[in-house]
Amino acid sequence: MGQAVALRVRRSQAQRTASTRARLLDATLECLCDLGYARTTTPEIARRAGLSRGAQLHHFPTKAELVTSALEHLFARRHREFREAFARVPAGADRYAAAIDILWTMVSGPTFHAWLELAVASRTDPELRRDVQQLTETLRTLVLDTFHELFGPARTDQPFFEIAPHFIFALLDGLALERIAGTDPDQLGRVLATAKALARLVMPQEEKPS
Repeated sequence: MGQAVALRVRRSQAQRTASTRARLLDATLECLCDLGYARTTTPEIARRAGLSRGAQLHHFPTKAELVTSALEHLFARRHREFREAFARVPAGADRYAAAIDILWTMVSGPTFHAWLELAVASRTDPELRRDVQQLTETLRTLVLDTFHELFGPARTDQPFFEIAPHFIFALLDGLALERIAGTDPDQLGRVLATAKALARLVMPQEEKPS
């Protein structure tokens, strides 16, 4: 009986810790999107999370750790959402085009805005730059592993295949910047359509289900 009670207590404490951290991370992302990095402060994050300043410092001692952890939290969520959405792509559909469409819906909104705030701020902040570079490397590995899991291993006879994820993300990041600058959505759509056409030309053709 004592062991069961202790297990429930530990589980409850772990759940409370996870809930507190999630509230802080979500509040951080909200601040980055609403206020930008420069005006995002840890007291404001704690206020929006409904937590004390001491609770925030206990879980994330520095602003750099908090904002990069928040972004990692967001990308993990987006990664799950991408996998779930891609699993719903109908058999026989153009999976390269579907992947581009799903990624664009995720890249062109708050996810990109939060990432942009940190990327720009990290240029002149050595501590933040170190954390952002480490996060970028982790995400790059995750993206490449997911790409090969969904579309197959690297192929020496298809040189574009290996750089395709980097190419597409660079393209989508550029389009997301243009969207912020007010570029005509129809023009952005034409660029996306061209990217899909290029994928059909240069990427390995997937076998159609029999």
